[in-house]
Amino acid sequence: MPAVVLVGAQWGDEGKGKITDFLAKKAEYVVRYQGGNNAGHTVKVDDREFKLHLIPSGILYPGKICVIGNGVVVDPAVLLEELAYLAQEGIDTSGLRISSNAHLIMPYHRKLDEVEEERRGEHRIGTTKRGIGPAYMDKAARAGMRMVDLLDEEEFKAKLTRVLAEKNYLLEKVYQAEGFKIEEIFEEYVAYTERIRHFITDTSLLVNDAINEGRDVLFEGAQGTLLDLDHGTYPFVTSSNPTAGGACIGAGIGPTKIDQVIGVCKAYTTRVGEGPFPTELDDQIGEEIRKNGAEFGTTTGRPRRCGWFDAVILRYAVRVSGLSSLALTKLDVLDSLERIKVCTGYKLNGKEISEFPHSLKQLSLCEPIYEELPGWQENTSNARQFNELPLNAQKYIKRLEEIAGVPAAIVAVGPKRTETIQTKDMFAK
Repeated sequence: MPAVVLVGAQWGDEGKGKITDFLAKKAEYVVRYQGGNNAGHTVKVDDREFKLHLIPSGILYPGKICVIGNGVVVDPAVLLEELAYLAQEGIDTSGLRISSNAHLIMPYHRKLDEVEEERRGEHRIGTTKRGIGPAYMDKAARAGMRMVDLLDEEEFKAKLTRVLAEKNYLLEKVYQAEGFKIEEIFEEYVAYTERIRHFITDTSLLVNDAINEGRDVLFEGAQGTLLDLDHGTYPFVTSSNPTAGGACIGAGIGPTKIDQVIGVCKAYTTRVGEGPFPTELDDQIGEEIRKNGAEFGTTTGRPRRCGWFDAVILRYAVRVSGLSSLALTKLDVLDSLERIKVCTGYKLNGKEISEFPHSLKQLSLCEPIYEELPGWQENTSNARQFNELPLNAQKYIKRLEEIAGVPAAIVAVGPKRTETIQTKDMFAK
């Protein structure tokens, strides 16, 4: 009963969309378990490029069941835009299912996200201002609106009336911002309901039944380990749990259902937003990596900060998500480099440490300890077997495996589906 969880092993943007798309060819169900439209997956199919924010990238294969789980917060306007975009591209979206327990992003969530981030000033988090954090706040405060609420107009309006009174008070009295009119929101969301009603169901039951029937299920996380609300570089994190444990909560399955956990990581390191980044390269090499890797956010378009591969982060991801294998992406971005560095540890106040510190102050003081390896300066994008890679590229991957303690089951040498090397079949019976 192969049930495979795919997680980001760095700060997000590791190329999970490509790996999800690659594995979805064999999976029958693809399940997104957390986050919202603050995430983005770019998938290249032949000469066509698709950018998705909510719908699992398995939707690009016909006949797949693609699930938005209860752990996801959903902006119906964005969802409908994405459905329209896929329809325009000739993609069948009839396999989409949305959890009735998934929480809704409301207009006041987006507004609060904006005014709260502005008020933070120099202490801003770097939020995408799409209402993700405030939606999760309401979920924890038991003031959230769920998909199931949309199915009962009377109940939805009663809940909205109570919640909006509080939100308008907060916006108007604290932030001196304009509030919202209940009728406008109510009518807007009733209109959304008529277009998404047929997708809403008990997805926990659906997914558990699929696993029990021996079907292949792929769980797709957004963001990455170091953006996890509990285990990331807090407070510069997302508002949910991208680590493997989040798949159980966000999809409504038990931990005994999971067979494998794949950690996706780039052959180097990137991050978006604020916060310390020990291996960041603020030089010509960093700019070369950014240019060669097209390191700009799928959702925001923001340039990503680039740096050498950080094995301290990878070991941490292995520990907190129980990674059983790696999917190494964007190896080809390093093709032109003569020498390549790998951070194997940190130096903090003159003392060497090998584990990731929880204190942001300590992390900001950490100096990377590098191991330097020879580059290969050859094109890797045509390799389809591991032994077709340049010898130094093979040695680089094997060194990362040694440091992480887990094997690399997939190596991506370009953005296309075909530009992928697989050493292990995740769904082999």
